[in-house]
Amino acid sequence: MSAVTTGRSAHRRGRREWAQIFGAGFTLWLACLVVTLLTANANLVPTLILLGSFLIPVTFVAWSFERWRDEHLTAELIVKAFVVGGLLGVLAAAVLETYLLEPSPWLFLGVGLIEEAAKLGALIFVTRHLARRHGRDGFVLGAAVGFGFAAFESAGYAFNALLTVKGLSLTALVETELLRSVLAPFGHGLWTAILGGVLFREARAGRFHFNRVVLLMYLWVSVLHALWDYTHSIALALTFLLTGTPWQYRLLSMGYPPSPTSEQVHVFTVLSVGFLALVALLGIATLWATWRRTRPEKAHSASLP
Repeated sequence: MSAVTTGRSAHRRGRREWAQIFGAGFTLWLACLVVTLLTANANLVPTLILLGSFLIPVTFVAWSFERWRDEHLTAELIVKAFVVGGLLGVLAAAVLETYLLEPSPWLFLGVGLIEEAAKLGALIFVTRHLARRHGRDGFVLGAAVGFGFAAFESAGYAFNALLTVKGLSLTALVETELLRSVLAPFGHGLWTAILGGVLFREARAGRFHFNRVVLLMYLWVSVLHALWDYTHSIALALTFLLTGTPWQYRLLSMGYPPSPTSEQVHVFTVLSVGFLALVALLGIATLWATWRRTRPEKAHSASLP
Protein backbone atom coordinates (compact mmCIF):
# COMPACT_ATOMS: atom_id res chain seq x y z
CA MET A 1 0.00 0.00 0.00
CA SER A 2 2.80 2.41 0.86
CA ALA A 3 4.50 1.76 -2.47
CA VAL A 4 1.29 2.51 -4.32
CA THR A 5 0.79 5.70 -2.32
CA THR A 6 4.37 6.75 -2.97
CA GLY A 7 3.94 6.14 -6.69
CA ARG A 8 0.76 8.19 -6.83
CA SER A 9 2.38 10.99 -4.85
CA ALA A 10 5.34 11.04 -7.23
CA HIS A 11 2.95 11.09 -10.16
CA ARG A 12 1.10 14.10 -8.70
CA ARG A 13 4.40 15.90 -8.15
CA GLY A 14 5.31 15.19 -11.77
CA ARG A 15 2.05 16.72 -12.93
CA ARG A 16 2.74 19.82 -10.88
CA GLU A 17 6.20 20.12 -12.40
CA TRP A 18 5.06 20.32 -16.04
CA ALA A 19 2.25 22.65 -15.00
CA GLN A 20 4.77 24.84 -13.22
CA ILE A 21 6.89 24.92 -16.37
CA PHE A 22 3.91 26.14 -18.37
CA GLY A 23 2.83 28.66 -15.72
CA ALA A 24 6.30 30.14 -15.30
CA GLY A 25 6.95 30.20 -19.04
CA PHE A 26 3.62 31.84 -19.88
CA THR A 27 4.12 34.45 -17.16
CA LEU A 28 7.58 35.29 -18.50
CA TRP A 29 6.27 35.47 -22.09
CA LEU A 30 3.44 37.77 -21.01
CA ALA A 31 5.82 39.97 -19.03
CA CYS A 32 8.19 40.17 -22.00
CA LEU A 33 5.30 41.14 -24.28
CA VAL A 34 4.09 43.89 -21.92
CA VAL A 35 7.58 45.33 -21.43
CA THR A 36 8.23 45.25 -25.17
CA LEU A 37 4.98 47.14 -25.83
CA LEU A 38 5.70 49.70 -23.11
CA THR A 39 9.32 50.36 -24.04
CA ALA A 40 9.30 49.64 -27.80
CA ASN A 41 12.66 47.96 -27.18
CA ALA A 42 13.44 45.81 -30.24
CA ASN A 43 16.19 44.01 -28.30
CA LEU A 44 13.45 42.09 -26.46
CA VAL A 45 11.91 40.70 -29.65
CA PRO A 46 14.24 37.65 -29.90
CA THR A 47 13.38 36.75 -26.29
CA LEU A 48 9.67 37.07 -27.09
CA ILE A 49 10.07 34.83 -30.13
CA LEU A 50 11.98 32.14 -28.25
CA LEU A 51 9.65 32.09 -25.23
CA GLY A 52 6.52 31.93 -27.38
CA SER A 53 7.90 29.31 -29.75
CA PHE A 54 9.33 26.96 -27.12
CA LEU A 55 6.73 27.20 -24.32
CA ILE A 56 4.16 24.65 -25.52
CA PRO A 57 6.69 22.19 -27.02
CA VAL A 58 8.77 22.18 -23.82
CA THR A 59 5.64 21.77 -21.69
CA PHE A 60 4.42 18.76 -23.65
CA VAL A 61 7.84 17.11 -23.63
CA ALA A 62 8.03 17.60 -19.86
CA TRP A 63 4.56 16.11 -19.47
CA SER A 64 5.35 13.04 -21.58
CA PHE A 65 8.70 12.54 -19.83
CA GLU A 66 7.16 12.69 -16.36
CA ARG A 67 4.14 10.53 -17.18
CA TRP A 68 5.38 7.82 -19.55
CA ARG A 69 9.14 7.42 -19.27
CA ASP A 70 11.02 4.38 -17.86
CA GLU A 71 13.73 4.68 -15.25
CA HIS A 72 16.58 4.31 -17.76
CA LEU A 73 15.33 7.20 -19.91
CA THR A 74 17.23 10.22 -18.57
CA ALA A 75 16.42 13.92 -18.66
CA GLU A 76 19.75 14.47 -20.39
CA LEU A 77 18.70 12.25 -23.29
CA ILE A 78 15.31 13.98 -23.56
CA VAL A 79 16.97 17.41 -23.72
CA LYS A 80 19.40 16.09 -26.33
CA ALA A 81 16.54 14.71 -28.40
CA PHE A 82 14.65 18.01 -28.15
CA VAL A 83 17.54 20.38 -28.91
CA VAL A 84 19.95 18.36 -31.04
CA GLY A 85 17.34 16.15 -32.70
CA GLY A 86 14.95 19.02 -33.37
CA LEU A 87 17.67 21.27 -34.79
CA LEU A 88 19.17 18.53 -36.95
CA GLY A 89 15.72 17.75 -38.29
CA VAL A 90 15.09 21.39 -39.21
CA LEU A 91 18.47 21.76 -40.92
CA ALA A 92 18.16 18.51 -42.87
CA ALA A 93 14.62 19.32 -43.98
CA ALA A 94 15.63 22.83 -45.09
CA VAL A 95 18.45 21.51 -47.28
CA LEU A 96 16.43 18.68 -48.81
CA GLU A 97 13.36 20.83 -49.50
CA THR A 98 15.51 23.52 -51.15
CA TYR A 99 17.17 21.14 -53.59
CA LEU A 100 14.47 18.51 -54.14
CA LEU A 101 11.15 20.35 -54.17
CA GLU A 102 9.63 22.61 -56.78
CA PRO A 103 6.15 24.21 -56.91
CA SER A 104 3.63 21.57 -57.93
CA PRO A 105 0.32 20.06 -56.77
CA TRP A 106 2.40 17.44 -54.90
CA LEU A 107 4.52 19.98 -53.03
CA PHE A 108 3.05 19.35 -49.57
CA LEU A 109 3.31 15.59 -49.97
CA GLY A 110 7.00 16.07 -50.70
CA VAL A 111 7.29 18.29 -47.62
CA GLY A 112 5.66 15.61 -45.48
CA LEU A 113 7.94 12.85 -46.77
CA ILE A 114 11.08 14.94 -46.32
CA GLU A 115 10.33 16.39 -42.89
CA GLU A 116 9.19 13.08 -41.40
CA ALA A 117 12.31 11.41 -42.79
CA ALA A 118 14.49 14.20 -41.40
CA LYS A 119 12.98 13.86 -37.92
CA LEU A 120 13.26 10.08 -38.08
CA GLY A 121 16.94 10.36 -39.01
CA ALA A 122 17.52 12.82 -36.17
CA LEU A 123 15.81 10.45 -33.71
CA ILE A 124 18.00 7.57 -34.84
CA PHE A 125 21.11 9.72 -34.49
CA VAL A 126 20.46 10.93 -30.94
CA THR A 127 19.46 7.46 -29.72
CA ARG A 128 22.15 5.46 -31.53
CA HIS A 129 24.03 4.62 -28.31
CA LEU A 130 21.03 3.37 -26.34
CA ALA A 131 21.65 -0.13 -24.99
CA ARG A 132 17.93 -0.93 -24.88
CA ARG A 133 15.21 0.33 -27.17
CA HIS A 134 11.76 -0.13 -25.68
CA GLY A 135 8.67 0.67 -27.69
CA ARG A 136 7.09 3.08 -25.26
CA ASP A 137 10.37 4.98 -24.85
CA GLY A 138 10.19 5.61 -28.58
CA PHE A 139 6.98 7.59 -28.14
CA VAL A 140 8.61 9.90 -25.58
CA LEU A 141 11.85 10.36 -27.52
CA GLY A 142 9.99 10.79 -30.80
CA ALA A 143 7.79 13.44 -29.22
CA ALA A 144 10.91 15.23 -27.93
CA VAL A 145 12.46 15.34 -31.42
CA GLY A 146 9.16 16.36 -33.02
CA PHE A 147 8.43 19.12 -30.53
CA GLY A 148 12.01 20.35 -30.82
CA PHE A 149 11.53 20.55 -34.59
CA ALA A 150 8.23 22.40 -34.06
CA ALA A 151 9.83 24.89 -31.64
CA PHE A 152 12.65 25.86 -34.01
CA GLU A 153 10.26 25.99 -36.96
CA SER A 154 7.80 28.18 -35.05
CA ALA A 155 10.59 30.59 -34.16
CA GLY A 156 11.27 30.99 -37.87
CA TYR A 157 7.60 31.58 -38.67
CA ALA A 158 7.33 34.14 -35.86
CA PHE A 159 10.38 35.99 -37.16
CA ASN A 160 8.97 36.08 -40.70
CA ALA A 161 5.62 37.33 -39.39
CA LEU A 162 7.43 40.14 -37.56
CA LEU A 163 8.88 41.50 -40.81
CA THR A 164 6.33 43.37 -42.92
CA VAL A 165 6.48 46.02 -45.65
CA LYS A 166 5.35 48.57 -43.03
CA GLY A 167 8.10 47.63 -40.58
CA LEU A 168 8.13 45.35 -37.55
CA SER A 169 4.66 44.03 -36.62
CA LEU A 170 4.46 42.83 -33.04
CA THR A 171 0.78 42.01 -33.55
CA ALA A 172 1.53 39.60 -36.40
CA LEU A 173 4.30 37.99 -34.34
CA VAL A 174 2.02 37.39 -31.34
CA GLU A 175 -0.84 36.09 -33.51
CA THR A 176 1.51 33.64 -35.21
CA GLU A 177 2.91 32.39 -31.91
CA LEU A 178 -0.54 31.94 -30.38
CA LEU A 179 -1.89 30.09 -33.41
CA ARG A 180 1.10 27.77 -33.70
CA SER A 181 1.05 27.15 -29.94
CA VAL A 182 -2.57 26.00 -30.11
CA LEU A 183 -1.82 23.70 -33.06
CA ALA A 184 1.57 22.43 -31.82
CA PRO A 185 0.29 19.38 -29.86
CA PHE A 186 -1.36 17.97 -32.99
CA GLY A 187 1.54 18.36 -35.44
CA HIS A 188 5.21 17.47 -35.45
CA GLY A 189 5.35 16.18 -31.88
CA LEU A 190 2.40 13.86 -32.42
CA TRP A 191 3.59 12.50 -35.77
CA THR A 192 7.15 11.81 -34.66
CA ALA A 193 5.92 10.25 -31.40
CA ILE A 194 3.91 7.75 -33.45
CA LEU A 195 6.82 6.95 -35.75
CA GLY A 196 9.29 6.76 -32.86
CA GLY A 197 7.05 4.34 -30.98
CA VAL A 198 6.78 2.02 -33.96
CA LEU A 199 10.50 2.27 -34.73
CA PHE A 200 11.47 1.33 -31.16
CA ARG A 201 8.81 -1.36 -30.92
CA GLU A 202 10.16 -3.07 -34.03
CA ALA A 203 13.80 -2.90 -32.83
CA ARG A 204 15.44 -6.29 -32.37
CA ALA A 205 18.53 -7.19 -30.36
CA GLY A 206 19.22 -3.50 -29.67
CA ARG A 207 19.16 -2.55 -33.36
CA PHE A 208 16.60 -0.72 -35.44
CA HIS A 209 14.70 -2.94 -37.84
CA PHE A 210 13.31 -1.12 -40.90
CA ASN A 211 10.59 -3.54 -41.84
CA ARG A 212 7.27 -3.10 -43.61
CA VAL A 213 5.53 -1.92 -40.43
CA VAL A 214 7.99 0.95 -39.96
CA LEU A 215 7.83 1.88 -43.65
CA LEU A 216 4.03 1.92 -43.71
CA MET A 217 3.85 4.03 -40.55
CA TYR A 218 6.39 6.47 -42.02
CA LEU A 219 4.24 6.81 -45.13
CA TRP A 220 1.08 7.25 -43.05
CA VAL A 221 2.46 10.03 -40.83
CA SER A 222 3.84 11.69 -43.96
CA VAL A 223 0.33 11.63 -45.44
CA LEU A 224 -1.08 13.10 -42.22
CA HIS A 225 1.57 15.82 -42.43
CA ALA A 226 0.67 16.53 -46.06
CA LEU A 227 -3.07 16.63 -45.33
CA TRP A 228 -2.38 19.12 -42.52
CA ASP A 229 -0.52 21.38 -44.95
CA TYR A 230 -3.14 20.92 -47.69
CA THR A 231 -5.97 21.96 -45.36
CA HIS A 232 -6.21 25.59 -46.45
CA SER A 233 -5.96 24.70 -50.15
CA ILE A 234 -8.70 22.08 -49.84
CA ALA A 235 -10.89 24.45 -47.83
CA LEU A 236 -10.37 27.23 -50.40
CA ALA A 237 -11.24 24.96 -53.33
CA LEU A 238 -14.36 23.61 -51.61
CA THR A 239 -15.45 27.13 -50.64
CA PHE A 240 -15.45 28.33 -54.24
CA LEU A 241 -16.95 25.04 -55.42
CA LEU A 242 -19.86 25.33 -52.99
CA THR A 243 -20.44 29.10 -52.95
CA GLY A 244 -18.66 30.49 -56.02
CA THR A 245 -20.46 32.93 -58.32
CA PRO A 246 -20.18 33.21 -62.14
CA TRP A 247 -18.12 36.42 -61.98
CA GLN A 248 -15.67 34.78 -59.57
CA TYR A 249 -15.26 31.82 -61.92
CA ARG A 250 -14.60 34.22 -64.81
CA LEU A 251 -11.88 36.00 -62.81
CA LEU A 252 -10.31 32.66 -61.90
CA SER A 253 -10.31 31.56 -65.55
CA MET A 254 -8.42 34.76 -66.42
CA GLY A 255 -5.87 34.15 -63.66
CA TYR A 256 -7.13 36.77 -61.20
CA PRO A 257 -8.00 35.85 -57.59
CA PRO A 258 -11.54 37.06 -56.84
CA SER A 259 -12.37 38.88 -53.62
CA PRO A 260 -14.35 36.56 -51.30
CA THR A 261 -17.74 37.49 -49.92
CA SER A 262 -18.39 37.57 -46.17
CA GLU A 263 -20.28 34.27 -46.50
CA GLN A 264 -17.30 32.69 -48.24
CA VAL A 265 -14.93 33.87 -45.52
CA HIS A 266 -17.17 32.18 -42.95
CA VAL A 267 -17.42 28.95 -44.97
CA PHE A 268 -13.66 28.91 -45.54
CA THR A 269 -12.96 29.35 -41.82
CA VAL A 270 -15.35 26.55 -40.86
CA LEU A 271 -13.91 24.18 -43.45
CA SER A 272 -10.31 25.00 -42.48
CA VAL A 273 -10.91 24.39 -38.79
CA GLY A 274 -12.94 21.28 -39.56
CA PHE A 275 -10.25 19.71 -41.73
CA LEU A 276 -7.52 20.53 -39.20
CA ALA A 277 -9.63 18.91 -36.49
CA LEU A 278 -10.17 15.84 -38.67
CA VAL A 279 -6.44 15.41 -39.35
CA ALA A 280 -5.70 15.95 -35.64
CA LEU A 281 -8.22 13.25 -34.70
CA LEU A 282 -6.67 10.85 -37.20
CA GLY A 283 -3.27 11.48 -35.63
CA ILE A 284 -4.55 11.02 -32.08
CA ALA A 285 -6.38 7.82 -33.06
CA THR A 286 -3.20 6.50 -34.66
CA LEU A 287 -1.18 7.31 -31.55
CA TRP A 288 -3.72 5.63 -29.30
CA ALA A 289 -3.91 2.49 -31.46
CA THR A 290 -0.12 2.28 -31.75
CA TRP A 291 0.34 2.77 -28.01
CA ARG A 292 -2.20 0.04 -27.24
CA ARG A 293 -0.38 -2.37 -29.54
CA THR A 294 2.97 -1.66 -27.92
CA ARG A 295 3.53 -4.09 -25.08
CA PRO A 296 4.83 -3.05 -21.68
CA GLU A 297 8.59 -3.25 -21.45
CA LYS A 298 8.74 -6.47 -19.43
CA ALA A 299 6.95 -8.28 -22.20
CA HIS A 300 8.75 -6.53 -25.04
CA SER A 301 11.55 -9.05 -25.39
CA ALA A 302 8.98 -11.78 -25.94
CA SER A 303 7.23 -9.98 -28.81
CA LEU A 304 7.19 -11.71 -32.15
CA PRO A 305 9.63 -10.56 -34.84
